[in-house]
Amino acid sequence: RADLNTLELVKKLAGVWRELPASQKQVYEEARKTDWRKYEEQLAAYKAQLTPAQAAALKEERRKRLAKRRSFRIKRELTVLGKPKRPRTGFNIFVSENFQQSKGLSPTAKLKQLFETWQNLSSSQKQPYLQLAQDDKVRYQNEMKSWEAKMIELGREDLIRSREQRPKKKTDTAQEGSKASLRESLAKLKLKKSEE
Repeated sequence: RADLNTLELVKKLAGVWRELPASQKQVYEEARKTDWRKYEEQLAAYKAQLTPAQAAALKEERRKRLAKRRSFRIKRELTVLGKPKRPRTGFNIFVSENFQQSKGLSPTAKLKQLFETWQNLSSSQKQPYLQLAQDDKVRYQNEMKSWEAKMIELGREDLIRSREQRPKKKTDTAQEGSKASLRESLAKLKLKKSEE
């Protein structure tokens, strides 16, 4: 019907489908199975005529498409879970404050003009933006700590940054000294073995 939008139409059809007796559904199920067999045969014929390079390219394209979909799903989940937004750079802050008044017909032209302006600013003129960026970085680190604690509480350790991405903890000098002496001992052993 013309007065229903797609979602309403699908809901209505689903309701009608649920009410159909199994004997009437059987006809549609058989048609679906027949169509699926035809599709599989056509797909097999198509794959058989591909060269190995074309098959590899298709496989790589599919892998990229699935990775992109997975990445989108992960980002959406992180947004739902309230992951803090990344800190902005000094240039980002400069652009957000000056984008509306910048000259240029297209957004790309405006960004190009702002980039040139940023490059020509003196370090003293950039300083307020860089300070705001530093403050935003501190905000991000604090919010990430509390968010990660919340994720641990929820049992979602899989969402926490890996050890390489976490801010480095300061190690005591005694521990550093023992690591250095261990490295020296290993180097002496290697030297001794090479001399033998």
